[in-house]
Amino acid sequence: IESITLSFPFVADALVAPLEREARAAAAEAKPCCYAAIVVLGGGVIPAMPPGFPAPQLTDGADRIWRAARLFHAGVAPRIIASGGRPRIEGGSQSEAQAMRDILVDLGVPASSISLEEGSENTIENIEFVRLLVGNEAVALVTSAYHMPRALRLARMHGLKAAAFPADWQLAWQQRPPWLNWLPTLEATLTSQIALREYAARLFDWRESPHRPDP
Repeated sequence: IESITLSFPFVADALVAPLEREARAAAAEAKPCCYAAIVVLGGGVIPAMPPGFPAPQLTDGADRIWRAARLFHAGVAPRIIASGGRPRIEGGSQSEAQAMRDILVDLGVPASSISLEEGSENTIENIEFVRLLVGNEAVALVTSAYHMPRALRLARMHGLKAAAFPADWQLAWQQRPPWLNWLPTLEATLTSQIALREYAARLFDWRESPHRPDP
């Protein structure tokens, strides 16, 4: 019964809406420029893993990468930091950061303007390791809207001066005929799951420590 409930679009909307409201409010407070770097968090791409994946594969969160490229071209910051480590698999696959760089270059961002943070395996390490790269400089932080509240919370905890530039919005009730709210869908189930994961991480993730790395 619980899984069926989570598959209704109106339930998914109710779960993700508070997260996206927080992201929208934070974005409204962000100045339009000028930052030391645009930081795009991993989660928008599957790195190349030959022979199965000979090239990077875009995921549902790929709007993060597109958003980062658009911000760069708009002059928000002179460089992009792609943050994401290597998957824990055999085969020497590329890191998420390398995969994002490949796509950013295809989107017109010069390779010389892209820095890689390849050591992180989760959001906490994304934030900590980027903080080590930029010190006390302010950055434009790009991640999915539902993920932005937790990312900003971690940024505050670890001393990263980050402004919110969310992407990958999930809430789409205005574009949906009302009768579709009563039809269970796989998309709604996935949206419910990612929202619940964010709430659980905020409440129970023991890795969220107040340690602040030195610049």
